[in-house]
Amino acid sequence: MFRVDARQLAKVPAQGPLIIIANHVHIPEIPTLYTRLLPRRVRGMVMAEHVENKQKLVGRILNLFGSIPVQRGQPSLAALRDGLQTLADGNMLLLDPEGTRSHNGCLQKGQPGAILMALRSGAPLLPIVHYGSENYLSNLRRLRRTDLTFVVGEPFRLKATNQPVSGELRRQITDQVMYQMARLLPPQYRGAYADLDMTRQDHSIFE
Repeated sequence: MFRVDARQLAKVPAQGPLIIIANHVHIPEIPTLYTRLLPRRVRGMVMAEHVENKQKLVGRILNLFGSIPVQRGQPSLAALRDGLQTLADGNMLLLDPEGTRSHNGCLQKGQPGAILMALRSGAPLLPIVHYGSENYLSNLRRLRRTDLTFVVGEPFRLKATNQPVSGELRRQITDQVMYQMARLLPPQYRGAYADLDMTRQDHSIFE
């Protein structure tokens, strides 16, 4: 399906808890990333309908990697606890801050779930983005493979706080985290964060 350039995935730390934040274009990119990160295993928080559909190949692969099901549009304390335990055990957790597929490869506005997980766990975040897969279905129909490129950023942590995090602050932190991802993408894929060159990084929220 893909002609994958995964050379930068060698930068992923070989051990220790890690929250991978990635963009989400289509479903097949998830097992593609999972398999390229072996022998380290990664658990992802995935929409429940994809994990529970064991009749499809993608559903079986997501179950094989122990994906954590999340109900669409509903907060899930069970998923939060499962994710925090994954990190406490020293493993990797894959989160999609956009919350849904873009289909066109352009970044959408981020949601605060990844931020809350990072603040509660204290685990470092590592941006891993990919590009080039937006037209894979049309290429597949013509029996052509699609070039898919992964780019890995630098790990960072959010500053711990003992104070309640307001909705406004969550949005600010989320946007700054999304800009970390946007910096790794070619300009045409930055979408909602295309104003990157005009935006200064707020270092006060990072350690």
